[in-house]
Amino acid sequence: MARFIAAEPRFPGRGDMSTLETVRAKVAAIARAPVPDDVDASLFESGVIDSWGVMDLVSDLEETLGVKVPDEDLLPRKFETLRRIADYFDAQAAR
Repeated sequence: MARFIAAEPRFPGRGDMSTLETVRAKVAAIARAPVPDDVDASLFESGVIDSWGVMDLVSDLEETLGVKVPDEDLLPRKFETLRRIADYFDAQAAR
């Protein structure tokens, strides 16, 4: 069963895409397996991305969303699911 977020923050300059939609699109572009519908499914366990893919994904999202990820935050656990990634970037943008 897919879970949805009711209201999602939006970053300026990205039209109508929410953070979650942007993350899903970026993950799909580098995915090694189908991106799960469940936003809480592990991207690592499902084979969608690996630790190297996370680095590429974070770099791309930093550029797209205009949010810098500090080196100390580059932990796979923080970027394990679509929801965690979107929540992380939303929290960083709110700072």
